[in-house]
Amino acid sequence: MLHEAKLASLTDLDSIFKLMQHMQRDEPWTESFDETRVRYNLSELLQNPAYGLIYLVSNANRNIAYLVICFDYSLEYRGKGAWVDELFVEPDDRQRGIGACLLDLAESASREHGAQFLHLEVDHGNRAIELYRRRGFVDHKRYLMTKQLQPQK
Repeated sequence: MLHEAKLASLTDLDSIFKLMQHMQRDEPWTESFDETRVRYNLSELLQNPAYGLIYLVSNANRNIAYLVICFDYSLEYRGKGAWVDELFVEPDDRQRGIGACLLDLAESASREHGAQFLHLEVDHGNRAIELYRRRGFVDHKRYLMTKQLQPQK
């Protein structure tokens, strides 16, 4: 990779959070971006590699991109799986191969951690769809459906 990509640690939480805020301007989540909750969940993920991994990309001591891989388990998909949960490159640093390199990193890191499949979801119309297709991801014949679970009272 042309830029340094490192496995993030808890000391990188603020740097990742700042990039996440930038991503929210480009591609906001469906769910609200609650700063307290996001920081807590980032901390949990950074401290528990069984949940997933975060990589931070720097160029000349400036953080320009990040990748979040989260793990799951599925009988259909042969056991442990991985998801590209987040992939963001700062707008001024796009079209330089960073996203493609991060996808390669997602594949190798997921494979090294025992994942059998690598999944991702992308909004319709996202300009990265063609990149994902070129990297071997295929459109799924299913809809992603989600239900928020409320805590038991």
